[in-house]
Amino acid sequence: MTNYRWVICAMLFFATTVNYLDRQVLSLTWDEFIKPEFHWDESHYGKITSIFSIVYAICMLFAGRFIDWMGTKKGYIWAIVVWSLGACLHAFCGMFTESWLGLEGKAELVKATGDAAVVIATVSMYAFLFARCVLALGEAGNFPAAIKVTAEYFPKRDRAFATSIFNSGASIGALIAPVSIPPLAKFFQDKGIGNGWEMAFIVIGLLGFIWAGLWIFLYTPPAKSKHVNQAELVYIEQDQEDLTNVKKDSEVDDEGPKLSFLECFQFKQTWAFAFGKFMTDGVWWFFLFWTPSYLNTQFGIKTTDPLGMILIFSLYLVTMLSIYGGKLPTIIINKTGKNPYAARMQAMLIFAFFPLVVLLAQPLGTISPWFPVILIGIGGAAHQSWSANIFSTVSDMFPKSAVATITGIGGMAGGVGSMILQWVAGDLFVYAGETNMHFLGFEGKPAGYFIIFCVCAVAYLIGWMVMKSLVPKYKPVVVEK
Repeated sequence: MTNYRWVICAMLFFATTVNYLDRQVLSLTWDEFIKPEFHWDESHYGKITSIFSIVYAICMLFAGRFIDWMGTKKGYIWAIVVWSLGACLHAFCGMFTESWLGLEGKAELVKATGDAAVVIATVSMYAFLFARCVLALGEAGNFPAAIKVTAEYFPKRDRAFATSIFNSGASIGALIAPVSIPPLAKFFQDKGIGNGWEMAFIVIGLLGFIWAGLWIFLYTPPAKSKHVNQAELVYIEQDQEDLTNVKKDSEVDDEGPKLSFLECFQFKQTWAFAFGKFMTDGVWWFFLFWTPSYLNTQFGIKTTDPLGMILIFSLYLVTMLSIYGGKLPTIIINKTGKNPYAARMQAMLIFAFFPLVVLLAQPLGTISPWFPVILIGIGGAAHQSWSANIFSTVSDMFPKSAVATITGIGGMAGGVGSMILQWVAGDLFVYAGETNMHFLGFEGKPAGYFIIFCVCAVAYLIGWMVMKSLVPKYKPVVVEK
């Protein structure tokens, strides 16, 4: 049996890695490089991350449908080319702000005070919002396309494991980011090329174009692929009731009966997946977008400091434990004989308890910054394990023809949840700092972070309970042709 499905899985892994690298450039440069130049505070940054989340959410709603309509190969290429273009566009936001306001260079941006500084902050924020929206438009296609490819190339019993592997690209991207992006920005700043952060966006953005070139040559559906032999195809299609119909035929590409967009909302399975994403996606994005700023606010540790790079690197190194999260349902299936959905829900319940350790991040942070970093890392690992399994519930219960669409609907719900959390967090941190707010022994911005940590800690248990109440038992969606 050939093993070409793992080559495809590796490509999904690298796409997700690039996806998260592009997403991380802003969070790792805004506090030290961008904030002083454009006079931002947490409120500006919070609005940018929240608008990114809602645009990503809306685009996810249609991205899955687009992938189902366009096809996996072309749809994925379109997605990564658009988000890579969006990543590069960030680099020109400074030039746009200077041109729009008639300024003569970055020196005037930095030296501005009073109303002029407010105008610069506002104009630059909208410039970044535009670039961020283009990034969101493309990035919305990554997970619907990747989940669809996984459903095409892996049987149900292996999908969560394959998903956990490519989904670990998020952790790898976040792992590489702190040791590459700030030094990259600093290098170009020292060379006098802009303020450094511009070239960081461009260099990271170019990686997506390279991936798109490789995808053109490497991907074809398994039934049409010259790299997949009959034995591997039979293994991939083992969930079909009649394996005698599994053929290596260039004309075979039946994904099953089609579901219209509105029909997808008739099923409780859709709402269960969407609510699970709504409750939990924002937690991961909060960790991703705000941890660098948290370390600077709480401990005065910058992203270009060696300690700052080591701490963020260590955080996402801990999240790499999630690669085993997708394997747990397979172990449960092999030991108990449970169906894939029951095994996945059991695994997700286990993972839902781990984020509770984030409740201790702020109290133990008074001892050392290593404690919150490790605890947030455990919460992040739990999220990625949860994410690998919740994605796989879609392909467990829906025909292949609807997988990308349902994934997009859930992604939209997750984006809405993230938008709410990012917006509230940004305004809360500004309010907490201005009013010296108190919460459970902490004051100022640390009190605001403690409140958000509490929300993040319990989100998974709430999400699991609602999902379980909507779909208590395995019930695949049957669509008549």
